[in-house]
Amino acid sequence: MRIAAALLLLAACRTEGAPPACPAGTSPAAVSELAFGRNGPDGALRVTETDWAAFLEEEVTPRFPDGLTALDAAGQWRGPDGRAAREPSKLLWLVMPGTTLEEAGARTRPLVDTYRRRFQQESVLAVHRIACASLPGE
Repeated sequence: MRIAAALLLLAACRTEGAPPACPAGTSPAAVSELAFGRNGPDGALRVTETDWAAFLEEEVTPRFPDGLTALDAAGQWRGPDGRAAREPSKLLWLVMPGTTLEEAGARTRPLVDTYRRRFQQESVLAVHRIACASLPGE
């Protein structure tokens, strides 16, 4: 069972090769999903809605002027004490047509670094993948 799970993980982390064969009307795009926790180390809310709105306006929108999606989320992770820590979070979803995974990482890294410094956050979860995307009506 563990070997099958490891093989699935390896397949999911394949190196970037040819773009996927996308259905008609779609094209390959890098998708980056960034999860921003909002609590401080003491568990208290550190990043308010006003703080988040300012971060979006000052940092995210100028880097991604063509569009983005920001969602409220409920984050959970295992703390150093082994217990589940929960915190309100923000999920940023970015679709970048014609962008490689390396380019997506390079474009989003400044957001991660700035958020961590600005709000004294330990980490920001970043997931990058290739998908088939379309925006009907364009």
